[in-house]
Amino acid sequence: MEQRISFFNKGQNAMKVLFGFGSYLRRSDLDQQLLHLIEYRVSQINGCAFCLDMHSKDLRAGGETEQRIYMLDAWREAPFYTQRERAALAWAEAVTKLTDKNVPDDVYQLANSQFTEQELVDLTFAVLAINCFNRINIAFQTPAGDYHPGQFATQTA
Repeated sequence: MEQRISFFNKGQNAMKVLFGFGSYLRRSDLDQQLLHLIEYRVSQINGCAFCLDMHSKDLRAGGETEQRIYMLDAWREAPFYTQRERAALAWAEAVTKLTDKNVPDDVYQLANSQFTEQELVDLTFAVLAINCFNRINIAFQTPAGDYHPGQFATQTA
């Protein structure tokens, strides 16, 4: 697959907005490993190779186990995710898929039982941001494989 446009080069002004999400989220109360887990799961749903490469490497650099990364697509059946992680994963999937144009009440209740209102707002912004990045990378066919852990951590708005 050949990259169509390098939006990191051609879209710097627009990218500042998206990198601003990351800057904000790094200062939030949400655990950064949880954010990477969410970013990886949403990228699985959307099929974004660049983001899967990126977030799997960031997860490993943060100490995540191979088993938890490999099993993420089956998190409901796998026994090694916490209740908080399960609530975040359910929320991220529902916000990403918007099945029947809806985030079900039971998913909201579960997320609301594990996160403060501010954390739930921040978690939602994390889901929005990774969905944006997925769509940009897929549209412009950003090649996967060359990412280094923390490569974009210093990007700010």
